[in-house]
Amino acid sequence: MQEGIGVCGWILVSLSFLMVLITFPISIWACIKVVREYERAVVFRLGRILSKKAKGPGMILVLPCTDIFIKVDLRTVTCKIPPQELLTRDAVTAQVDGVVHYKIHSAVSAVANVTDVHSATLLLAQTTLRNVLGTQSLAQLLAGREEIAHNIQAALSSATEQWGVKVTRVEIKDIRIPMAMQRAMAAEAEAAREIGAKVVAAEGEMNASKALQQASMVLAESPAGLQLRYLQILTTVAAQNNSTIVFPLPINMFGSLGQKSTGG
Repeated sequence: MQEGIGVCGWILVSLSFLMVLITFPISIWACIKVVREYERAVVFRLGRILSKKAKGPGMILVLPCTDIFIKVDLRTVTCKIPPQELLTRDAVTAQVDGVVHYKIHSAVSAVANVTDVHSATLLLAQTTLRNVLGTQSLAQLLAGREEIAHNIQAALSSATEQWGVKVTRVEIKDIRIPMAMQRAMAAEAEAAREIGAKVVAAEGEMNASKALQQASMVLAESPAGLQLRYLQILTTVAAQNNSTIVFPLPINMFGSLGQKSTGG
């Protein structure tokens, strides 16, 4: 006797089987069902799940009047999360949408433990998305999408395990913030770049002044080096296509003038 159906249930199953034998082979077309490779069939006999496991793939036998079956698709389902308006931890309003990839690994749990597994998974994904992103600041939301997506996936997998659902991937598609906040962030970024440019220019001036100081010390120790530098500058200026007229003067003249001014 099959467990759980009782004596009356066993009598009804026997009558159903007897009816199949009497109307054979016509009844065989109503009893044999084909389950595809990516599907599983959950068979209910007198309201109870038969053998506590799903059937298929291949052909299965269903008795008329006593058995009903529900097919469950085991392929990966891609579910789009509608844009969710939320408030971040630093009080910034944003709209975030995403995509959830999941599949059913237990057909019996998906049928027996939840009314509509796909609708329940979508609603839970929306709620989890708002709850997780509400604990993040806007900067963390923009910079840590992958980490946040992994946290959402872990939360969804834990909640949907009893439904026979395995969440394989969660992706955050787009993050929309108000236009005023976008302009404020752009102005902040531009100001930061200007500050960085000024700092770099100041550091360049400081390094240039140090280099000029060291060069002056070297030239002061070597008058011949100053003469060579003077000739090099003249060569550089003469190579340019311009209307500059250069009058070369001896360096010693400047030295004698400096000595006379010092002596005076």
